[in-house]
Amino acid sequence: MITLNAIGAFTLIVGLLTLTPGLDTALILRTAALGHRRRAWGVVLGIQSGTLVWGVLTSLGVTALLTASHLAYETLRWAGAAYLLWMGGKLLWATWRRRSPGESPQPADAEDAAGAGTGAGDTLLGGWRQGLVTNLLNPKMGAFYIAVLPQFMPAGASHLVSGVLLAGVHVALALVWSCALIAFAHLLRDRLQRPSARRFLDRVTGTVIAAFGIRLALGQ
Repeated sequence: MITLNAIGAFTLIVGLLTLTPGLDTALILRTAALGHRRRAWGVVLGIQSGTLVWGVLTSLGVTALLTASHLAYETLRWAGAAYLLWMGGKLLWATWRRRSPGESPQPADAEDAAGAGTGAGDTLLGGWRQGLVTNLLNPKMGAFYIAVLPQFMPAGASHLVSGVLLAGVHVALALVWSCALIAFAHLLRDRLQRPSARRFLDRVTGTVIAAFGIRLALGQ
């Protein structure tokens, strides 16, 4: 059985990881700040579904095979980098499209602005899919779990039960932090109704996402 001390130490590690600004934070803030609350919660649930998947795969030893296989790791890394570059580039391209004065956004533009081309509008399912894919295509999540999780699994205990429990702690912390992020983004919603403000937010978010894709491609 996992001791309370072990759970406390793991909570501290993943808590610091959760609070560190990164791709997940940018994605949640951008989606919620534009007023897409259902989609924002979908993104949150998708990311945390991915976290649980990584926890289960690590418990079963699958992620160890991923890190041991250079080809498998590189394939996932390049797939993740390509996805992030596509998603970030989609956002940036949408903000740079020329529109004549007074012209309203075309449906394709509205869809891109709402979900970076990964689903239409303010839907929970579209956000969940976006968050899940973003998380699962990040091999660094698998590398982090394979490096950290086994250290907190007691000898003789079920690895699956221990892994799911620890991943659940990570998910719980992330959900609390996501509540704070969405609440903060909601305060900014009225200020982001102007097209110029929305373009600025999309350019910042697109740049952050693309930068993570470049870092992943470079293996950093």
